Amino acid sequence: MKIKIDHIASDFERQPLVRPFGFKGGYLTELWQAVSSMQTATSGPKIGLATQSVLYGDPDVFSAHSESAGNALMYALSEKALQLTKQTPFDTPVDLLSAILPEVRKYAVSLTGQSSVNLNFIYNALVSVDNAAWLVYASENKCADFDTMIPAVYRKSLGIHNPKIAVMYQIPYGMPMTDLLKAASEGYFVFKIKTGMPGNQEQMLQSDMERLTLVHQTLKNLRTPQTRDGRLIYTLDANGRYQKKESLLKYLDHARKIGAFEQIRLIEEPFWESNDETVEDVGVIIGADESVHTEADALKRIHQGYKALVLKGIAKTLSVSFRIAKVAHENNVACICADLTVNPLLLDWHKNLAGRLQPFPGIGMPMIETNGDMNYKNWELMKTFHPVQQASWQQVKQGVFELNDDFYKRSGGIFMGTDHYEKMFKRN
Repeated sequence: MKIKIDHIASDFERQPLVRPFGFKGGYLTELWQAVSSMQTATSGPKIGLATQSVLYGDPDVFSAHSESAGNALMYALSEKALQLTKQTPFDTPVDLLSAILPEVRKYAVSLTGQSSVNLNFIYNALVSVDNAAWLVYASENKCADFDTMIPAVYRKSLGIHNPKIAVMYQIPYGMPMTDLLKAASEGYFVFKIKTGMPGNQEQMLQSDMERLTLVHQTLKNLRTPQTRDGRLIYTLDANGRYQKKESLLKYLDHARKIGAFEQIRLIEEPFWESNDETVEDVGVIIGADESVHTEADALKRIHQGYKALVLKGIAKTLSVSFRIAKVAHENNVACICADLTVNPLLLDWHKNLAGRLQPFPGIGMPMIETNGDMNYKNWELMKTFHPVQQASWQQVKQGVFELNDDFYKRSGGIFMGTDHYEKMFKRN
């Protein structure tokens, strides 16, 4: 029996950031939290959340509009997708997403005026719709937890209950070094350095090398009990800003000169999406993120020597992440979960995904990025919107989330409902 959506609604709220947040050569000052509500004839309303990031989704759309206008476009696309769910009965949300995607893409082109609008912009607009659909699916199929909600075809790739996830502490362009020292003193041991700084390719490379020198000088003598050699771990994320491998190799030569190379475990999406160079000879695990939209994209990158795939259930939808995780598992490729500066409840959606992945090579546990706590002005207030308060698995301890039986039993609280967002649809 196919699931049919009878009632829908949507809304959003704007959340300001502590400081302008820099990546992909641009800066954000706020993030809109999109909310989709849907229900069937037999189920109550289910609330799906999303954090919109137009800069992540498509920098060209971001730069062509004011920040608010770009967000308004993405929100309009979410509303269009939500409308389409009423016309599209489905077996699973994966099927639903595949069915509505062509029409959503057409509307995205019409909205933005860009014939080549990036699929990540479209996926980001679909997240709240997809999450609501999964909650409807779980209700209709009487799934008691995240494990039983995962369709059978994807369960092998997400079959572990890890007791710990390493937290990737993000270092954006303008972060002061005092923040890094504070993070290290609190036990963080995986530091994700945003590269691809503003400017042309030559300026970017020079700025990136200077930034790495500053970061390494700050952290190089610090030690952690979480790694075998006691040294901190660096990961790099260029968000597709490097045009050629030659530039990345120069960056890594610089890392060798300053003694930072041995601490680099992963480089996420270094190149422009059109770059087809092999990365077998780089000497570091290279991960694909923005360039992987489909299973075919994932296989292409794997054949180019990429040894990791970045899952973003909170940016590219849970449905797409299930499909990419399956490809990774079948090809013995690692996965990590990267953030989109999401709200606290979406973070626990993402921890459900990360906690079930194979441990990352050389680290002994999966990795997840979370940076909402350092970037949202109202983070402490936003935590009160979560249906679970002060659970041990919500606290970062010595740089990790400890996921106990309670976390997996309650699926991080994602099935429990949330008064704050539900009240958005109960106004007089």
